[in-house]
Amino acid sequence: MDIPLTMTAGQPAPLGAHFDGEGVNFAVFSEHASRMTLCLFDEGGHNEIANIDLPERTDHVWHGYIAGLRPGQHYGLRASGPYRPDEGHRFNPHKLLIDPYARRITGHPRWHDALMGYEVGAPRADLSYDKRDSAPYMPRAVVVAPGFDWGDDRPPATPLTDTVIYEAHVKGLTARHPRVHAPGRFRALASDPMLDHYASLGITAIELLPVHAFLNDRFLVEKGLTNYWGYQSIGFFAPEPRYMENGDIAEFQRMVARLHAAGIEVILDVVYNHTGEGNEMGPTLSFRGLDNASYYRLADDRRHYVNDTGTGNTLNTGHPMVLRMVMDSLRYWVEVMHVDGFRFDLAATLGREAQGFNGRAAFFQAVRQDPVLGRVKLIAEPWDIGPGGYQLGAFPAPFCEWNDRFRDGVRRFWRADPGRAPDLAGRITGSAPQFDHSGRPATSSVNFITAHDGFTLSDVVSYASKHNLPNGEEGRDGHNANYSDNFGVEGPTEDADILAARAQRRRNMMATLMLSQGVPMILAGDELGHSQQGNNNAYCQDNATAWIDWQTVDDPFLTFTKRMIAFRKAHPVLRQKLFLHSRERAMDRIEDLFWRRADGEAMRRPDWEDPELRLIAVELRTASGTPEYAALEYALFAVFNAGDAVEVTVPDAPPGQRWSLHLDSARPDLAPTPVSGALAMSAQAVAVLVLEPTA
Repeated sequence: MDIPLTMTAGQPAPLGAHFDGEGVNFAVFSEHASRMTLCLFDEGGHNEIANIDLPERTDHVWHGYIAGLRPGQHYGLRASGPYRPDEGHRFNPHKLLIDPYARRITGHPRWHDALMGYEVGAPRADLSYDKRDSAPYMPRAVVVAPGFDWGDDRPPATPLTDTVIYEAHVKGLTARHPRVHAPGRFRALASDPMLDHYASLGITAIELLPVHAFLNDRFLVEKGLTNYWGYQSIGFFAPEPRYMENGDIAEFQRMVARLHAAGIEVILDVVYNHTGEGNEMGPTLSFRGLDNASYYRLADDRRHYVNDTGTGNTLNTGHPMVLRMVMDSLRYWVEVMHVDGFRFDLAATLGREAQGFNGRAAFFQAVRQDPVLGRVKLIAEPWDIGPGGYQLGAFPAPFCEWNDRFRDGVRRFWRADPGRAPDLAGRITGSAPQFDHSGRPATSSVNFITAHDGFTLSDVVSYASKHNLPNGEEGRDGHNANYSDNFGVEGPTEDADILAARAQRRRNMMATLMLSQGVPMILAGDELGHSQQGNNNAYCQDNATAWIDWQTVDDPFLTFTKRMIAFRKAHPVLRQKLFLHSRERAMDRIEDLFWRRADGEAMRRPDWEDPELRLIAVELRTASGTPEYAALEYALFAVFNAGDAVEVTVPDAPPGQRWSLHLDSARPDLAPTPVSGALAMSAQAVAVLVLEPTA
């Protein structure tokens, strides 16, 4: 290094490492440390060339400024303080630590016992103390240059009513694509072939599995596997290094800009409920070494961790500085990286206080009042494994929520499980029992049939049980209640009748998803026929199991999926904010929702209570209470038949109008056909009629 390393006071804000044009200000929070040391490395990040204590401490923020330092500088931290695990403190200055606010991290730790703060193998090991230097095995934080030329980038700001989400993995979506540059990287995700696919499919938002820097768990690495999904965050501001070509965060920003230009929003799956450091037997990489007692929720004995997440630890968002870090991270990804929303992993954890889950917890209050976050989409995964962990419908506006009851209800109805028709009726009308309260809109429900966690759509109709042996856990991992169906043969088959039935079931479920009130989400690859060979927990399968195969596309199903998305977009009655409750509309004194039997008569309680009911028919109109400027003068008549073929009486059409059959999942190539009197409803099918003018 050619410059003198002179440390001056600097400022306590902003946190992290910030270049101001002349030097770098460093600021890091630790309430219980007695000393905070900045470690500087040479240009390649290999050799530690300087250790300088941060000289100032302001309200538990340690800070200092070095003139002459430039972007690209590799650095880390070492924190001194008490090592008393039984009191919650695990300081160990022999361990190099990642700055929690690092904007760039060079890579991943190389697993070695020196990464542990304790002596591996010692009696009561986590109470022991390890003096080996962990720096040779640790990645470095890197000072980044501020600023990116966004040009005329504008967020698409698609209303929730018009949103169709496409859940995807950065690498898995593009790794096997034959026509993209840098497959598996951010650049590939926004390449021309991918943009063409998004546009033709009709999706409006891509929801990315975690892109925050994360760990490859040691137990996976030792089995020759890897953390594919990414739910082990270690850097809440840094993009995951494996998705970048040259380690430049601008690669992510360019991806976002190209997606925005194509009208596609970017939603990030974020993990603020825990970190990758695990429990007391985990490594000391960042938060544990900086201030274990502040960053994590600890058990009453202070030695162990609250584990509401099932990962070994729980982030302590009840601490103001930890909450500040989460809020700073969210704002950073909106303001600096231009993302359009977030899906919060295990969001019930973020609302858990000493008395249990609280929809008014500090995290929710902070998010709801924030003017930056007020303009983006917020989606909660409304559960965790902690006490009272299932909280579907309990999140405050403006949060939407992943609706697993929609997933299970749709699968079970089409599998013809007894008594599932009433549940399906509730799901296609927005799951009102869960969400129609506190002024929440019907778009509060994010509807899905498949997601990264579970079977793909092809596997839902091909496997009766999970096949997870490649995960190395003897098949114990993954869900057991999949509500799937193999149609008599487990896995691949050449039986034409079984293949036809499976294809029909997939069309039925995709149609149900797109015909339901709420926000639809499809799993990337489902539209192409992607299979994971029955693996319903491919979190460690960074290989052809999880990577989408673009060479064996199911073209007929892709065409059907495009058609269903286009149909949804063409009919606002499917995309309403208000719930449908069979209430009269002021405009015409006609109810907004009619449930009918196959013979055309109104559904009665005995009909709904019949466990053998396999068919529901519904007439949908603009919801009562919709403002006149948004009112529509048409209706849809949809039939969901999980039973045998039957004749369905079609409602009378008003004068000057007629019913026209626009969709029959048993005849996916059918052109619109006028229908009056009765509809010959196919077995195991969905049909939709549109009320149209006769001329």
